[in-house]
Amino acid sequence: MAAARSKARQQRPGARHFTTLSSRPVLTTEDLRDIASALKDAQDNARQIEPITSHYQDFDATAAYAVAEAIHQARRAGGATAVGRKIGFTNYTIWPQYGVDAPMWAYVYDTTVVRLAESPHRCSVGRLMEPQIEPEIVLHFRTVPAPGADAASILACVDWVAHGFEIVQSHFPGWKFKLPDTIADSGLHARLLIGEARPPASLGSDLVSALKSFAVTLSCDGTKIATGVGANVLGSPLAAIAHLLRVLEADARRVPLAAGEVVTTGTITAAHPVRAGQTWETALDGLALPGLRVEFVA
Repeated sequence: MAAARSKARQQRPGARHFTTLSSRPVLTTEDLRDIASALKDAQDNARQIEPITSHYQDFDATAAYAVAEAIHQARRAGGATAVGRKIGFTNYTIWPQYGVDAPMWAYVYDTTVVRLAESPHRCSVGRLMEPQIEPEIVLHFRTVPAPGADAASILACVDWVAHGFEIVQSHFPGWKFKLPDTIADSGLHARLLIGEARPPASLGSDLVSALKSFAVTLSCDGTKIATGVGANVLGSPLAAIAHLLRVLEADARRVPLAAGEVVTTGTITAAHPVRAGQTWETALDGLALPGLRVEFVA
């Protein structure tokens, strides 16, 4: 029996392998540590692994956020600074495509967030795993909204609004996963490209309504690829923030939103694969923010 346990220990994930836990009712702290190590290794070395949920039958959202937190602490120890959050899967129109049924969130870092100083911007995707592009609305918070705040109260805490592209990636082949896999994989976050920031007062007298009704057209190399409206994002980007506040309030282990954080609120259209050599751009209608143009390089 001792020899069997020793052999099982050797087969636990180094960077590449997981142990199937069909007979184990509860994931252990060591299991979560091993998963975090394996997934961070995949992130750092630009490779893919099998979904965690295909090996760990009880790997749920709670366990996934524990893994994400372990990776986050390792990033901090390596010198990265969290500058805000991303909210993913807020666009309910794409839930069936990915087999998910709820949003999730993750940190974004000074090493992954880029404030665009030129257009077109050049973005390298050479080390990203199956990268995709998502047009989003990005909010920067001067003060923190209270849990339960309505849309107008949330907007009153915002000191600038911008249009951005989140570049997402999947360390699971073919974008095949379950929701806990995406949470653990740092919310699938790769880059956040933020366009011109404008104060809310400059965006019209009824910005709450405009953030619901405005439209985005997404194009690649001059060909229109997709359109979407602000209401696709849980009803509004401000509603996505309300959701995040509720999630953080309900879990005492999570660090609450803080003044000075940037939050990108989720894709307005479906996400689309990108590759080096392509130029992607957006045009916004009904919201006084400029579109973005990004060239992807290896």
